[in-house]
Amino acid sequence: MDTEVNPEHPVSGASVPKRPAPRLPGREPELGRLTGLFPVALGGTAASAVLVGEFGMGKSATLRTLAALARDAGFTVAVATGSRLESHLPGGVVRQLADALQEPGTAGPPVTELCGPSGESEALDLFFRIVRDATERGPLFLGIDNVHLADAWSMRCLAYIRNRVLDLPVLIVLTSLTGHPPHREVALLDMAGCTPASITLNGLGDAAAAEILGLAPGELASACREATGGNPFLLQALRPRLLPGADPHELGSSLIGQVLHMRMQEFPHAPAILHAAAILGEDAGFDLLAKLAGVDELDALQAVDTMVRLHVLHNSSHPTLTYSFARNSLLKDMPQTTRAVNHSRAAKLLTEAGAPPERVAAHLLEATSIRIPWAVDVLRLSARDAVFSGRAELAARHLRRALEERLTSGRRMAVLLQLAHAEFQFDPPGAAKRVREAVDTVGNRETAAYIATAMLLSLCGGQDARLGISAAGQIAARLDAGGPDAVWPLLCMTYLAEAGSRLGPPPEFRDFEEQWAPLTDPAAQRSRSALLALDAVRSGESAQDAVGHFADALSSAGDPASGPPREVTGDGGELFEQHYFFTLATAVLADEPAHVDRLCRVLDVEREPWDVHVPHGALPTLARGIALQTSGDLQRASVHFESLLRRFDERGGTTTCPVGVLCAAKLVECWVDLGRFEAATSLLDRMDFVASQGLFTHTYLLYARGRLRVATGYTRFGFEDLLSCGRRLAHHGMRFPGFVPWRAHAARAALALGQTDDAARLAEEDINAAARWGAPRPLGTALTTLGLVREDDEADRALQKAIATLRQSPSRLQLATALTELGTLQARHGQSEKAIETLRQAVELSEQCGARPLARRAAEELRSSRRALTPAKDNEHGLTRQENRIAVMAAQGLTNREIATALHLTRRTVELHLSGAYRKLGIPGRAELGGALAKSSHRVDGR
Repeated sequence: MDTEVNPEHPVSGASVPKRPAPRLPGREPELGRLTGLFPVALGGTAASAVLVGEFGMGKSATLRTLAALARDAGFTVAVATGSRLESHLPGGVVRQLADALQEPGTAGPPVTELCGPSGESEALDLFFRIVRDATERGPLFLGIDNVHLADAWSMRCLAYIRNRVLDLPVLIVLTSLTGHPPHREVALLDMAGCTPASITLNGLGDAAAAEILGLAPGELASACREATGGNPFLLQALRPRLLPGADPHELGSSLIGQVLHMRMQEFPHAPAILHAAAILGEDAGFDLLAKLAGVDELDALQAVDTMVRLHVLHNSSHPTLTYSFARNSLLKDMPQTTRAVNHSRAAKLLTEAGAPPERVAAHLLEATSIRIPWAVDVLRLSARDAVFSGRAELAARHLRRALEERLTSGRRMAVLLQLAHAEFQFDPPGAAKRVREAVDTVGNRETAAYIATAMLLSLCGGQDARLGISAAGQIAARLDAGGPDAVWPLLCMTYLAEAGSRLGPPPEFRDFEEQWAPLTDPAAQRSRSALLALDAVRSGESAQDAVGHFADALSSAGDPASGPPREVTGDGGELFEQHYFFTLATAVLADEPAHVDRLCRVLDVEREPWDVHVPHGALPTLARGIALQTSGDLQRASVHFESLLRRFDERGGTTTCPVGVLCAAKLVECWVDLGRFEAATSLLDRMDFVASQGLFTHTYLLYARGRLRVATGYTRFGFEDLLSCGRRLAHHGMRFPGFVPWRAHAARAALALGQTDDAARLAEEDINAAARWGAPRPLGTALTTLGLVREDDEADRALQKAIATLRQSPSRLQLATALTELGTLQARHGQSEKAIETLRQAVELSEQCGARPLARRAAEELRSSRRALTPAKDNEHGLTRQENRIAVMAAQGLTNREIATALHLTRRTVELHLSGAYRKLGIPGRAELGGALAKSSHRVDGR
């Protein structure tokens, strides 16, 4: 009870010095509004106010401060406090007020009668007379703290007097807990009147929180205010726990936890729901809350509703605790075993609800004393995601927790290797120790090889790949005693990872060739075929050999009828999932539709890809898109690439994962052919050319950018990109001409820049490399380039051969290009009839491919050829415009060389046009040309 009487009133005895009102940081606005009611009451009219706020928000302190200010303003002050322990005692609160209001030494009505001994109306009237008599001595301040806890009779008394003191100098101020259910039949407005001043105490701001904590304003004070919601009571509890380096969001007080638990005891099922909310944290959906608390849903709903109104829980679809400090306090108040068991139950409920692994793992980390065998897979999945999102230390925590479970030797080795990968990000020496520990646990050879393979496939590249290669090498050495069949597939995968991660030339193939003892295991034989295919590709010597070896490597891989799943046997299909090998395989097999289908079936596995950045089904989608692009189906290819790129964007792998970079580069190349230059430019602007320094990722990006630059008029820069692409391939010993046809586009750029010698050199290199390789597409592309740098008959023969070669391949876009170049050459040589037919095919084929820039160029050449074939209007012999022009220049005495130079034609072309003119004019040669032209002109003029 807090009762105060004005010390300066005559009845109070001797004068007592005024005490200064205590200062409340951050509550100046609320106190200003409340003291603004003083003049109303001092003027003889009753006023009232309701001060509401959640638990600990400073309602009582504000009321005490206001009472002190009222006393200083001349009010007689009487303050009473409602109590949970006294709420069953009739008249408890009004008796506090009556005791404070009766003058000492006077014979007033007995206070005990306020409980209604002689009748309800007499008791109510008695309290009113006490209040009225007090106002006769001066203005009156009545404060009732925690009115929501007052007994029913006191509430009725307050409601009774409220409308009877309207013309008296009375100020009534009530404080109440936000959202507290009304007590019995009396509502808050019944006690405060119809129009009270309603003031809500919200959380303090940063400055006031810093003052309470004794801190300077800044990030720490702001974090403390956020963790407590600016609640003064919680801030005071937080203050002694703010040790150097502490995170306010991780602090709590077991005493506050006890207080919260006790406060909720009066509401059915609220304590159980409160503890469940503390355990679940951000996962606190209603259904999970009810299940974890073991409460019927209707009862749980009522408890949640009550705590939301009290601002203990958030008013949202996930009713979490309002403040992190409150949640931490409740957790600190729980016994450790209780917490661990509840977190394990929460993890199980979340798993059954399909929650993401990282959310389940957050609870598993807290269930340290509970054995949960199924938790290992969840912890490993969550750790994988954490590593690739840059949270390696969190991943390490998850994996160390997984090691606490009872694991087989194979699973322990897998977890240790994954932990080594995570620790490598922040503790390389520690990661090396983990690898050695993992090698020491090797038991089953097949399992060890499978796990090491999985590690190699899960790493994108760079230093991570070096760790995987080191671990795989150590495990391979451990398995070597089992013979070549036991270790060979793992050696192959290690070799591929080594070749793909180097910035320099790959390791020598003969080092592996020396280990080729007779291999009887089918998986080992397929791995051997894969490396033979790779060697054939790098040497660029034989497409037939490369395709044959790839076919052998694909045989039975991933076929359900061929035996156990690949994940168990490691039968060689994983080789095609390795970034380096996948890129080369698709480049070679894109011209082989039957093998593309087999490759896609091998890649279309049910499990998630090893690399977390690669979406499920990405590799077969990308392989199919590359095959469509190679065949000239640009529209469908772009759909494959665009849909896949969106999925890479969602996983953050477009600019970091080699497969994501490859997809982006292929899409740029596709867009260039489609004429979508702005989209291609925008996508390339997103790519990181510095980070993408791997063999194929950077090479493909350079090639795509070079093509785009040439197509958009930045020929010099594009030419340099294409040359750089070629230098990188040469540095890595890659002679396969079909990987990226950079020479063909570089030669065109050189011609545009006037560098004819460079163009001729590039064309010769390209034709030699393509001839060695022997596949139709690279050879037809190289022959087309050769036709651009040669003249006359040589150019015609090269282009004719290119067209014949490309008709043997599915590459329609390259065929359309060769037809366009041949038609242009034929038109330039005056062979308009041939040019029209050739260009008509080029237009039709390029439009089928969707290659708009090429289709426009072919169409323009076709229109020019048709115009050239139309006879000139000023001669009767049907000379074409070009024939007539050349004949006139010859009649004027110009030599064939001079005519060719003036009209930018070859001498052979000039000769062909003159021969046509002689035949149409009916003359034997050049000497009669002038007269025949004059005679023809005279007949036309005199017509």
